[in-house]
Amino acid sequence: MATEVKSLNFIEHIIEDDLKAGFDRDDLRFRFPPEPNGYLHIGHASSICLNFGLGLRYNAPVNLRFDDTNPAKEEKEYVDAIKNDVSWLGFEWDKECYASDYFQQLYDWAVMLIKADKAYVDSQSSEAIAEQKGTPTKPGIDSPFRNRSVQENLDLFERMKNGEFQAGEHVLRAKIDMTASNMLMRDPVMYRILHKAHHRTGNDWCIYPMYDWTHGESDYIEQVSHSLCTLEFAMHRELYEWFVEQIYEEGKVKPKQREFARRNLSHTVVSKRKLLRLVEEGVVNGWDDPRMPTISGLRRRGYTPESIRNFADTIGIAKRENLIDVSLLEFCAREDLNKKAPRVMAVLDPLKLVLTNYPEGETEYVEAENNPEEEEQTYRKLPFSRELYIEKADFREEANRKFFRLKLGGEVRLKNGYIIKAESVVKDEEGNITEVHCTYDPLSKSGSGTPESMRKVKGTLHWVSAAHAKKAEVRNYDRLFTEAEPDRQEEDFMHYLNPESLQVTEAFVEPGLIEAKPGEHFQFQRLGYYNVDPDSKPDHLVFNRTVGLRDSWAKIETK
Repeated sequence: MATEVKSLNFIEHIIEDDLKAGFDRDDLRFRFPPEPNGYLHIGHASSICLNFGLGLRYNAPVNLRFDDTNPAKEEKEYVDAIKNDVSWLGFEWDKECYASDYFQQLYDWAVMLIKADKAYVDSQSSEAIAEQKGTPTKPGIDSPFRNRSVQENLDLFERMKNGEFQAGEHVLRAKIDMTASNMLMRDPVMYRILHKAHHRTGNDWCIYPMYDWTHGESDYIEQVSHSLCTLEFAMHRELYEWFVEQIYEEGKVKPKQREFARRNLSHTVVSKRKLLRLVEEGVVNGWDDPRMPTISGLRRRGYTPESIRNFADTIGIAKRENLIDVSLLEFCAREDLNKKAPRVMAVLDPLKLVLTNYPEGETEYVEAENNPEEEEQTYRKLPFSRELYIEKADFREEANRKFFRLKLGGEVRLKNGYIIKAESVVKDEEGNITEVHCTYDPLSKSGSGTPESMRKVKGTLHWVSAAHAKKAEVRNYDRLFTEAEPDRQEEDFMHYLNPESLQVTEAFVEPGLIEAKPGEHFQFQRLGYYNVDPDSKPDHLVFNRTVGLRDSWAKIETK
Protein backbone atom coordinates (compact mmCIF):
# COMPACT_ATOMS: atom_id res chain seq x y z
CA MET A 1 0.00 0.00 0.00
CA ALA A 2 1.45 3.36 -1.04
CA THR A 3 2.20 5.87 1.71
CA GLU A 4 0.21 9.07 1.37
CA VAL A 5 2.50 12.02 0.68
CA LYS A 6 1.34 15.19 2.39
CA SER A 7 1.32 18.24 0.12
CA LEU A 8 3.53 21.18 1.04
CA ASN A 9 2.13 24.51 2.14
CA PHE A 10 3.39 27.67 0.44
CA ILE A 11 5.90 28.39 3.23
CA GLU A 12 7.42 24.94 2.77
CA HIS A 13 7.56 25.55 -0.98
CA ILE A 14 9.56 28.74 -0.30
CA ILE A 15 12.01 26.80 1.86
CA GLU A 16 12.30 23.98 -0.69
CA ASP A 17 12.99 26.52 -3.44
CA ASP A 18 15.69 28.13 -1.29
CA LEU A 19 17.33 24.75 -0.73
CA LYS A 20 17.23 23.97 -4.44
CA ALA A 21 18.82 27.37 -5.11
CA GLY A 22 21.78 26.44 -2.92
CA PHE A 23 20.82 27.52 0.61
CA ASP A 24 22.62 25.26 3.07
CA ARG A 25 20.14 23.00 4.87
CA ASP A 26 22.30 23.22 8.01
CA ASP A 27 21.68 26.98 8.11
CA LEU A 28 17.91 26.63 8.48
CA ARG A 29 16.70 28.17 11.74
CA PHE A 30 13.23 29.36 12.79
CA ARG A 31 11.81 31.31 15.72
CA PHE A 32 8.58 32.02 17.57
CA PRO A 33 8.75 35.65 18.80
CA PRO A 34 5.85 36.55 21.14
CA GLU A 35 5.63 39.85 22.96
CA PRO A 36 5.20 39.09 26.69
CA ASN A 37 2.30 41.51 27.17
CA GLY A 38 -0.51 38.96 27.59
CA TYR A 39 -1.46 35.32 27.38
CA LEU A 40 -1.13 33.33 24.18
CA HIS A 41 -4.35 32.42 22.36
CA ILE A 42 -5.46 29.93 19.71
CA GLY A 43 -4.10 32.18 16.95
CA HIS A 44 -0.64 32.01 18.51
CA ALA A 45 -1.00 28.23 18.66
CA SER A 46 -1.10 28.12 14.85
CA SER A 47 2.09 30.18 14.65
CA ILE A 48 3.76 27.98 17.27
CA CYS A 49 2.79 24.84 15.37
CA LEU A 50 4.00 26.36 12.09
CA ASN A 51 7.45 27.38 13.32
CA PHE A 52 8.14 24.39 15.53
CA GLY A 53 6.58 22.09 12.93
CA LEU A 54 9.07 23.39 10.36
CA GLY A 55 11.83 22.76 12.85
CA LEU A 56 10.73 19.14 13.17
CA ARG A 57 10.26 18.70 9.42
CA TYR A 58 13.71 20.02 8.56
CA ASN A 59 15.48 18.93 11.75
CA ALA A 60 16.31 22.59 12.29
CA PRO A 61 16.57 24.55 15.57
CA VAL A 62 13.76 26.87 16.65
CA ASN A 63 14.31 29.76 19.04
CA LEU A 64 11.76 31.07 21.52
CA ARG A 65 12.42 34.80 21.49
CA PHE A 66 10.57 37.30 23.61
CA ASP A 67 10.05 40.64 21.88
CA ASP A 68 10.35 42.54 25.15
CA THR A 69 10.98 46.10 24.00
CA ASN A 70 8.01 47.80 25.69
CA PRO A 71 8.46 47.82 29.47
CA ALA A 72 5.14 49.60 29.97
CA LYS A 73 3.16 46.48 29.05
CA GLU A 74 5.42 43.50 29.67
CA GLU A 75 5.72 41.31 32.75
CA LYS A 76 7.58 38.19 33.85
CA GLU A 77 4.20 36.57 34.53
CA TYR A 78 3.53 36.56 30.80
CA VAL A 79 6.99 35.20 30.01
CA ASP A 80 6.41 32.25 32.34
CA ALA A 81 2.92 31.64 30.95
CA ILE A 82 4.20 31.65 27.35
CA LYS A 83 6.98 29.17 28.15
CA ASN A 84 4.47 26.92 29.89
CA ASP A 85 2.07 27.07 26.93
CA VAL A 86 4.72 26.23 24.32
CA SER A 87 5.99 23.31 26.42
CA TRP A 88 2.45 22.06 27.04
CA LEU A 89 1.80 22.03 23.30
CA GLY A 90 4.67 19.56 23.07
CA PHE A 91 7.48 21.67 21.62
CA GLU A 92 11.08 22.27 22.72
CA TRP A 93 13.02 25.37 21.76
CA ASP A 94 16.71 25.43 20.98
CA LYS A 95 17.51 28.77 22.59
CA GLU A 96 15.52 31.02 24.90
CA CYS A 97 16.22 34.53 23.67
CA TYR A 98 15.11 38.04 24.55
CA ALA A 99 15.22 41.16 22.41
CA SER A 100 16.42 42.89 25.58
CA ASP A 101 19.58 40.76 25.35
CA TYR A 102 20.44 42.79 22.27
CA PHE A 103 19.83 46.30 23.62
CA GLN A 104 23.53 47.18 23.61
CA GLN A 105 24.12 45.76 20.15
CA LEU A 106 21.07 47.54 18.78
CA TYR A 107 22.26 50.80 20.30
CA ASP A 108 25.73 50.35 18.81
CA TRP A 109 24.23 49.68 15.38
CA ALA A 110 22.02 52.77 15.73
CA VAL A 111 25.15 54.84 16.44
CA MET A 112 26.70 53.28 13.33
CA LEU A 113 23.71 54.43 11.26
CA ILE A 114 23.98 57.95 12.69
CA LYS A 115 27.66 58.06 11.73
CA ALA A 116 26.71 56.93 8.21
CA ASP A 117 24.13 59.76 8.10
CA LYS A 118 21.32 57.19 7.90
CA ALA A 119 19.64 58.12 11.19
CA TYR A 120 18.92 61.37 13.03
CA VAL A 121 17.36 62.67 16.23
CA ASP A 122 14.01 64.35 15.68
CA SER A 123 12.81 66.78 18.35
CA GLN A 124 9.24 67.20 17.12
CA SER A 125 6.11 65.95 18.81
CA SER A 126 4.65 62.63 17.68
CA GLU A 127 1.67 64.54 16.26
CA ALA A 128 3.91 66.71 14.09
CA ILE A 129 5.85 63.70 12.86
CA ALA A 130 2.63 61.89 11.97
CA GLU A 131 1.31 64.91 10.08
CA GLN A 132 4.51 65.19 8.04
CA LYS A 133 4.32 61.52 7.04
CA GLY A 134 1.76 62.37 4.35
CA THR A 135 -0.78 59.87 3.03
CA PRO A 136 -0.65 56.87 0.68
CA THR A 137 -1.30 59.28 -2.21
CA LYS A 138 0.59 62.31 -0.87
CA PRO A 139 4.35 62.22 -0.17
CA GLY A 140 5.69 63.17 3.22
CA ILE A 141 7.81 66.21 3.95
CA ASP A 142 11.19 66.34 5.63
CA SER A 143 11.49 67.01 9.32
CA PRO A 144 13.16 70.35 10.10
CA PHE A 145 15.70 68.29 12.08
CA ARG A 146 16.45 65.83 9.25
CA ASN A 147 19.72 67.52 8.33
CA ARG A 148 21.20 67.85 11.77
CA SER A 149 24.92 67.22 11.75
CA VAL A 150 26.23 63.76 12.56
CA GLN A 151 27.99 65.14 15.62
CA GLU A 152 24.82 66.79 16.97
CA ASN A 153 22.84 63.60 16.43
CA LEU A 154 25.47 61.52 18.21
CA ASP A 155 25.48 63.92 21.15
CA LEU A 156 21.67 64.03 21.44
CA PHE A 157 21.31 60.28 21.10
CA GLU A 158 23.85 59.63 23.84
CA ARG A 159 22.10 62.13 26.10
CA MET A 160 18.78 60.39 25.36
CA LYS A 161 20.41 57.14 26.53
CA ASN A 162 21.78 58.85 29.64
CA GLY A 163 18.30 59.95 30.71
CA GLU A 164 18.72 63.70 30.22
CA PHE A 165 15.37 64.13 28.47
CA GLN A 166 11.72 63.41 29.22
CA ALA A 167 9.61 60.98 27.26
CA GLY A 168 8.47 62.52 23.98
CA GLU A 169 11.20 65.17 23.76
CA HIS A 170 13.21 63.33 21.12
CA VAL A 171 13.11 60.19 19.00
CA LEU A 172 15.69 58.59 16.74
CA ARG A 173 14.53 58.13 13.15
CA ALA A 174 16.04 56.27 10.22
CA LYS A 175 16.84 58.52 7.28
CA ILE A 176 15.36 56.72 4.28
CA ASP A 177 12.89 58.44 1.92
CA MET A 178 10.00 60.75 2.87
CA THR A 179 8.51 60.33 -0.62
CA ALA A 180 8.48 56.51 -0.60
CA SER A 181 5.22 54.89 -1.74
CA ASN A 182 5.44 52.62 1.28
CA MET A 183 4.73 54.98 4.17
CA LEU A 184 6.67 52.74 6.57
CA MET A 185 9.82 53.78 4.69
CA ARG A 186 9.23 57.45 5.43
CA ASP A 187 11.90 57.89 8.09
CA PRO A 188 10.51 55.41 10.65
CA VAL A 189 11.15 55.89 14.36
CA MET A 190 13.87 53.59 15.71
CA TYR A 191 14.03 54.68 19.36
CA ARG A 192 11.77 56.44 21.84
CA ILE A 193 12.37 57.61 25.41
CA LEU A 194 10.57 55.62 28.15
CA HIS A 195 11.42 56.08 31.82
CA LYS A 196 10.08 52.66 32.80
CA ALA A 197 11.75 49.78 34.58
CA HIS A 198 12.18 46.73 32.37
CA HIS A 199 11.37 43.23 33.65
CA ARG A 200 14.90 42.06 32.83
CA THR A 201 17.17 45.10 32.49
CA GLY A 202 15.64 47.11 35.32
CA ASN A 203 16.51 50.81 34.98
CA ASP A 204 19.61 50.29 32.83
CA TRP A 205 17.88 51.82 29.82
CA CYS A 206 15.52 54.72 29.32
CA ILE A 207 15.46 54.50 25.54
CA TYR A 208 13.84 51.48 23.94
CA PRO A 209 14.01 50.27 20.33
CA MET A 210 10.87 50.08 18.18
CA TYR A 211 9.59 46.77 16.86
CA ASP A 212 10.64 47.32 13.22
CA TRP A 213 14.20 48.12 14.23
CA THR A 214 14.40 45.25 16.71
CA HIS A 215 12.71 42.49 14.73
CA GLY A 216 14.99 42.02 11.74
CA GLU A 217 18.17 42.79 13.67
CA SER A 218 17.25 40.18 16.31
CA ASP A 219 16.64 37.63 13.55
CA TYR A 220 20.03 38.53 12.12
CA ILE A 221 21.82 38.21 15.47
CA GLU A 222 20.27 34.76 15.97
CA GLN A 223 20.89 33.86 12.31
CA VAL A 224 17.26 32.97 11.74
CA SER A 225 16.86 31.89 8.13
CA HIS A 226 13.10 32.31 7.68
CA SER A 227 11.20 34.89 9.72
CA LEU A 228 7.49 34.07 9.45
CA CYS A 229 4.91 36.75 10.31
CA THR A 230 1.21 37.30 9.86
CA LEU A 231 -0.09 39.34 6.94
CA GLU A 232 -0.29 42.67 8.76
CA PHE A 233 3.52 42.73 8.57
CA ALA A 234 3.62 42.34 4.78
CA MET A 235 4.14 46.09 4.30
CA HIS A 236 6.90 45.98 6.91
CA ARG A 237 8.98 43.56 4.84
CA GLU A 238 10.65 46.32 2.81
CA LEU A 239 11.72 48.09 6.00
CA TYR A 240 12.80 44.78 7.56
CA GLU A 241 15.10 44.16 4.59
CA TRP A 242 16.45 47.72 4.61
CA PHE A 243 17.41 47.52 8.28
CA VAL A 244 19.07 44.12 7.87
CA GLU A 245 20.98 45.34 4.83
CA GLN A 246 22.56 48.15 6.89
CA ILE A 247 24.32 45.76 9.25
CA TYR A 248 24.78 42.72 7.01
CA GLU A 249 28.22 41.11 6.80
CA GLU A 250 29.25 38.85 3.91
CA GLY A 251 29.05 35.16 4.76
CA LYS A 252 26.28 35.54 7.32
CA VAL A 253 22.72 34.28 6.88
CA LYS A 254 20.43 37.06 5.71
CA PRO A 255 16.99 36.43 7.28
CA LYS A 256 14.05 36.24 4.89
CA GLN A 257 10.67 37.55 6.10
CA ARG A 258 7.56 35.92 4.66
CA GLU A 259 3.93 36.36 5.68
CA PHE A 260 0.98 34.04 6.18
CA ALA A 261 -2.67 34.78 6.88
CA ARG A 262 -4.30 34.75 10.27
CA ARG A 263 -6.96 32.13 10.87
CA ASN A 264 -9.83 33.81 12.70
CA LEU A 265 -11.96 31.58 14.91
CA SER A 266 -15.73 31.97 14.98
CA HIS A 267 -17.71 32.85 18.13
CA THR A 268 -14.73 34.41 19.85
CA VAL A 269 -12.36 37.39 19.92
CA VAL A 270 -8.57 37.24 20.14
CA SER A 271 -7.67 40.93 20.43
CA LYS A 272 -5.66 41.30 23.65
CA ARG A 273 -7.46 44.58 24.33
CA LYS A 274 -10.86 42.91 24.06
CA LEU A 275 -9.80 39.86 26.03
CA LEU A 276 -8.49 42.17 28.76
CA ARG A 277 -11.87 43.92 28.83
CA LEU A 278 -13.63 40.58 29.35
CA VAL A 279 -11.32 39.91 32.30
CA GLU A 280 -11.47 43.39 33.84
CA GLU A 281 -15.27 43.64 33.58
CA GLY A 282 -15.74 40.26 35.22
CA VAL A 283 -17.40 38.61 32.22
CA VAL A 284 -14.92 35.76 32.65
CA ASN A 285 -12.94 34.59 35.65
CA GLY A 286 -9.42 35.44 34.53
CA TRP A 287 -7.24 34.68 31.53
CA ASP A 288 -7.57 30.93 32.03
CA ASP A 289 -11.37 30.95 32.15
CA PRO A 290 -12.40 27.89 30.07
CA ARG A 291 -14.47 30.13 27.78
CA MET A 292 -11.42 32.16 26.79
CA PRO A 293 -9.55 31.39 23.54
CA THR A 294 -6.25 31.55 25.43
CA ILE A 295 -4.14 28.40 25.45
CA SER A 296 -4.37 28.39 29.26
CA GLY A 297 -8.17 28.65 29.00
CA LEU A 298 -8.36 25.83 26.46
CA ARG A 299 -6.08 23.70 28.65
CA ARG A 300 -8.27 24.30 31.70
CA ARG A 301 -11.39 23.48 29.70
CA GLY A 302 -9.91 20.11 28.79
CA TYR A 303 -8.52 20.52 25.30
CA THR A 304 -5.47 18.34 24.74
CA PRO A 305 -2.21 19.47 23.12
CA GLU A 306 -2.78 16.88 20.41
CA SER A 307 -6.22 18.28 19.57
CA ILE A 308 -4.86 21.81 19.20
CA ARG A 309 -1.91 20.66 17.09
CA ASN A 310 -4.27 18.63 14.91
CA PHE A 311 -6.53 21.69 14.54
CA ALA A 312 -3.59 23.83 13.45
CA ASP A 313 -2.49 21.15 11.00
CA THR A 314 -6.01 20.78 9.60
CA ILE A 315 -6.60 24.48 8.92
CA GLY A 316 -3.13 24.76 7.41
CA ILE A 317 -1.30 27.85 6.23
CA ALA A 318 -2.67 30.20 3.58
CA LYS A 319 -2.09 33.60 2.00
CA ARG A 320 -5.61 34.91 2.60
CA GLU A 321 -7.46 35.40 5.87
CA ASN A 322 -10.62 33.45 6.49
CA LEU A 323 -12.96 32.50 9.30
CA ILE A 324 -12.63 29.02 10.77
CA ASP A 325 -15.74 27.66 12.44
CA VAL A 326 -15.06 26.79 16.07
CA SER A 327 -16.88 23.49 15.45
CA LEU A 328 -13.70 22.27 13.72
CA LEU A 329 -11.70 22.88 16.90
CA GLU A 330 -14.41 21.07 18.87
CA PHE A 331 -14.31 18.18 16.39
CA CYS A 332 -10.54 17.86 16.90
CA ALA A 333 -11.12 17.70 20.67
CA ARG A 334 -13.79 15.00 20.31
CA GLU A 335 -11.64 12.96 17.97
CA ASP A 336 -8.68 12.95 20.36
CA LEU A 337 -10.66 12.52 23.59
CA ASN A 338 -12.65 9.66 22.10
CA LYS A 339 -9.43 7.66 21.95
CA LYS A 340 -8.17 8.62 25.39
CA ALA A 341 -10.99 9.48 27.78
CA PRO A 342 -12.25 6.71 30.10
CA ARG A 343 -16.02 6.26 30.01
CA VAL A 344 -17.78 6.99 33.28
CA MET A 345 -21.34 7.58 34.40
CA ALA A 346 -22.61 10.88 35.75
CA VAL A 347 -26.13 12.23 36.17
CA LEU A 348 -26.38 16.00 35.80
CA ASP A 349 -30.12 16.48 36.37
CA PRO A 350 -31.10 13.63 38.69
CA LEU A 351 -34.42 11.84 39.02
CA LYS A 352 -34.66 9.04 41.58
CA LEU A 353 -35.57 5.62 40.29
CA VAL A 354 -36.67 2.91 42.76
CA LEU A 355 -36.56 -0.78 41.80
CA THR A 356 -39.45 -2.00 43.92
CA ASN A 357 -38.64 -5.72 43.47
CA TYR A 358 -34.92 -5.33 44.20
CA PRO A 359 -33.89 -6.50 47.73
CA GLU A 360 -33.66 -3.61 50.18
CA GLY A 361 -30.18 -2.92 51.56
CA GLU A 362 -28.46 -5.09 48.97
CA THR A 363 -25.60 -3.95 46.76
CA GLU A 364 -24.07 -5.83 43.86
CA TYR A 365 -21.39 -4.83 41.38
CA VAL A 366 -21.66 -4.74 37.62
CA GLU A 367 -18.73 -4.75 35.24
CA ALA A 368 -18.26 -1.73 32.98
CA GLU A 369 -15.86 -1.19 30.11
CA ASN A 370 -13.45 1.70 30.61
CA ASN A 371 -12.90 2.66 26.97
CA PRO A 372 -14.06 0.64 23.94
CA GLU A 373 -11.36 2.36 21.84
CA GLU A 374 -8.56 0.68 23.80
CA GLU A 375 -6.75 -2.19 22.12
CA GLU A 376 -6.70 -4.14 25.36
CA GLN A 377 -9.99 -3.73 27.15
CA THR A 378 -10.03 -2.89 30.85
CA TYR A 379 -13.01 -2.88 33.16
CA ARG A 380 -14.16 -1.43 36.46
CA LYS A 381 -16.80 -2.44 39.02
CA LEU A 382 -19.84 -0.22 39.59
CA PRO A 383 -22.19 -0.55 42.59
CA PHE A 384 -25.81 -1.30 41.74
CA SER A 385 -28.61 -1.01 44.30
CA ARG A 386 -32.34 -0.57 44.80
CA GLU A 387 -32.31 3.22 44.40
CA LEU A 388 -30.64 4.84 41.42
CA TYR A 389 -30.46 8.23 39.73
CA ILE A 390 -31.17 8.76 36.05
CA GLU A 391 -31.49 11.96 34.02
CA LYS A 392 -34.87 13.69 34.27
CA ALA A 393 -34.89 14.03 30.49
CA ASP A 394 -34.70 10.24 30.18
CA PHE A 395 -38.20 9.72 31.60
CA ARG A 396 -41.64 10.80 30.41
CA GLU A 397 -44.90 9.87 31.96
CA GLU A 398 -46.42 9.87 28.48
CA ALA A 399 -44.48 9.74 25.22
CA ASN A 400 -44.93 8.95 21.56
CA ARG A 401 -43.46 5.97 19.75
CA LYS A 402 -40.29 7.86 18.81
CA PHE A 403 -39.29 8.30 22.46
CA PHE A 404 -37.01 5.33 23.13
CA ARG A 405 -36.11 6.18 26.70
CA LEU A 406 -38.11 5.31 29.81
CA LYS A 407 -41.87 5.88 29.93
CA LEU A 408 -44.70 4.38 31.99
CA GLY A 409 -45.27 0.83 30.88
CA GLY A 410 -42.10 0.86 28.79
CA GLU A 411 -38.80 -0.95 29.15
CA VAL A 412 -35.19 0.18 28.83
CA ARG A 413 -31.84 -1.29 29.72
CA LEU A 414 -29.69 0.29 32.40
CA LYS A 415 -26.20 0.31 30.88
CA ASN A 416 -24.12 -2.64 32.14
CA GLY A 417 -27.11 -3.54 34.36
CA TYR A 418 -30.63 -4.85 33.98
CA ILE A 419 -33.72 -4.31 31.89
CA ILE A 420 -36.30 -2.33 33.86
CA LYS A 421 -39.94 -1.40 33.38
CA ALA A 422 -41.55 1.81 34.65
CA GLU A 423 -44.65 1.01 36.71
CA SER A 424 -45.66 4.23 38.51
CA VAL A 425 -44.55 7.68 39.61
CA VAL A 426 -44.52 9.66 42.86
CA LYS A 427 -45.28 13.39 42.66
CA ASP A 428 -44.97 16.30 45.05
CA GLU A 429 -47.73 18.76 45.92
CA GLU A 430 -47.00 20.80 42.79
CA GLY A 431 -47.33 17.79 40.53
CA ASN A 432 -43.61 17.37 39.86
CA ILE A 433 -42.35 13.80 39.56
CA THR A 434 -39.96 13.00 42.40
CA GLU A 435 -39.58 9.25 41.94
CA VAL A 436 -40.20 6.64 39.30
CA HIS A 437 -41.04 3.18 40.60
CA CYS A 438 -39.87 0.35 38.38
CA THR A 439 -39.44 -3.39 38.37
CA TYR A 440 -36.31 -5.08 37.11
CA ASP A 441 -35.82 -8.41 35.40
CA PRO A 442 -33.26 -10.26 37.56
CA LEU A 443 -32.36 -12.59 34.68
CA SER A 444 -31.50 -9.77 32.27
CA LYS A 445 -28.15 -8.65 33.69
CA SER A 446 -25.72 -7.56 30.99
CA GLY A 447 -23.07 -10.15 30.26
CA SER A 448 -24.73 -12.92 32.26
CA GLY A 449 -25.33 -15.02 29.15
CA THR A 450 -28.95 -15.81 29.92
CA PRO A 451 -31.57 -15.65 27.13
CA GLU A 452 -33.20 -12.77 29.00
CA SER A 453 -29.91 -10.81 28.96
CA MET A 454 -29.92 -11.06 25.18
CA ARG A 455 -33.40 -9.59 24.91
CA LYS A 456 -33.36 -6.39 22.85
CA VAL A 457 -34.92 -3.14 24.03
CA LYS A 458 -34.61 0.13 22.14
CA GLY A 459 -33.33 2.40 24.92
CA THR A 460 -30.21 2.24 27.11
CA LEU A 461 -29.78 4.72 29.99
CA HIS A 462 -26.82 5.72 32.11
CA TRP A 463 -27.32 5.81 35.88
CA VAL A 464 -25.57 5.96 39.25
CA SER A 465 -26.37 4.22 42.50
CA ALA A 466 -28.02 6.73 44.87
CA ALA A 467 -26.35 5.23 47.94
CA HIS A 468 -22.86 5.28 46.46
CA ALA A 469 -22.76 8.28 44.10
CA LYS A 470 -20.59 11.29 44.89
CA LYS A 471 -21.78 14.87 44.53
CA ALA A 472 -19.91 17.03 42.05
CA GLU A 473 -20.07 20.56 40.73
CA VAL A 474 -20.33 20.45 36.95
CA ARG A 475 -19.58 23.54 34.89
CA ASN A 476 -21.13 23.26 31.47
CA TYR A 477 -19.24 25.69 29.24
CA ASP A 478 -20.42 26.81 25.83
CA ARG A 479 -19.39 29.39 23.23
CA LEU A 480 -18.81 32.82 24.68
CA PHE A 481 -20.57 34.69 21.87
CA THR A 482 -23.78 34.05 19.96
CA GLU A 483 -22.44 35.67 16.76
CA ALA A 484 -19.76 34.06 14.62
CA GLU A 485 -17.90 37.39 14.29
CA PRO A 486 -18.86 39.44 17.36
CA ASP A 487 -16.24 42.13 16.72
CA ARG A 488 -17.47 42.80 13.18
CA GLN A 489 -21.08 43.64 14.03
CA GLU A 490 -22.79 47.03 14.34
CA GLU A 491 -23.12 46.73 18.11
CA ASP A 492 -20.21 46.57 20.56
CA PHE A 493 -18.85 43.02 20.68
CA MET A 494 -20.00 42.68 24.31
CA HIS A 495 -23.59 42.93 23.06
CA TYR A 496 -23.27 39.43 21.63
CA LEU A 497 -22.22 37.63 24.79
CA ASN A 498 -23.91 34.26 25.18
CA PRO A 499 -25.92 34.36 28.45
CA GLU A 500 -25.70 30.55 28.61
CA SER A 501 -21.94 30.29 28.14
CA LEU A 502 -21.68 28.84 31.65
CA GLN A 503 -24.26 26.79 33.50
CA VAL A 504 -23.34 25.29 36.84
CA THR A 505 -25.17 22.28 38.22
CA GLU A 506 -24.83 19.87 41.13
CA ALA A 507 -24.51 16.37 39.76
CA PHE A 508 -23.99 12.81 40.95
CA VAL A 509 -21.03 10.82 39.61
CA GLU A 510 -19.91 7.23 40.04
CA PRO A 511 -17.88 6.75 43.25
CA GLY A 512 -14.55 5.93 41.60
CA LEU A 513 -14.24 9.54 40.42
CA ILE A 514 -13.42 10.61 43.97
CA GLU A 515 -9.82 9.69 43.00
CA ALA A 516 -9.81 11.88 39.88
CA LYS A 517 -6.99 14.42 39.67
CA PRO A 518 -7.09 17.92 38.13
CA GLY A 519 -6.55 17.78 34.38
CA GLU A 520 -7.80 14.21 33.92
CA HIS A 521 -10.27 13.65 31.10
CA PHE A 522 -13.45 11.56 31.06
CA GLN A 523 -16.37 10.90 28.81
CA PHE A 524 -19.59 11.25 30.77
CA GLN A 525 -21.52 8.65 28.85
CA ARG A 526 -24.27 10.04 26.63
CA LEU A 527 -23.39 13.59 27.77
CA GLY A 528 -19.99 14.78 26.64
CA TYR A 529 -16.30 15.07 27.46
CA TYR A 530 -15.32 16.53 30.81
CA ASN A 531 -12.13 17.15 32.72
CA VAL A 532 -11.29 17.82 36.34
CA ASP A 533 -10.89 21.53 37.10
CA PRO A 534 -7.96 22.78 39.24
CA ASP A 535 -10.58 23.97 41.77
CA SER A 536 -11.49 20.33 42.44
CA LYS A 537 -10.80 18.68 45.80
CA PRO A 538 -11.68 15.20 47.10
CA ASP A 539 -14.50 16.70 49.19
CA HIS A 540 -15.67 18.97 46.36
CA LEU A 541 -15.29 17.54 42.88
CA VAL A 542 -15.44 20.04 40.01
CA PHE A 543 -15.73 19.04 36.34
CA ASN A 544 -15.61 21.23 33.24
CA ARG A 545 -17.38 20.31 30.04
CA THR A 546 -14.79 20.38 27.30
CA VAL A 547 -17.17 19.63 24.45
CA GLY A 548 -20.41 17.76 23.90
CA LEU A 549 -20.61 14.42 22.13
CA ARG A 550 -22.07 16.17 19.10
CA ASP A 551 -22.10 19.67 17.65
CA SER A 552 -25.22 21.03 19.38
CA TRP A 553 -24.86 24.38 17.54
CA ALA A 554 -25.29 22.86 14.09
CA LYS A 555 -29.04 22.44 14.60
CA ILE A 556 -29.41 25.91 16.13
CA GLU A 557 -27.62 27.68 13.27
CA THR A 558 -29.56 25.89 10.52
CA LYS A 559 -32.98 26.77 11.92
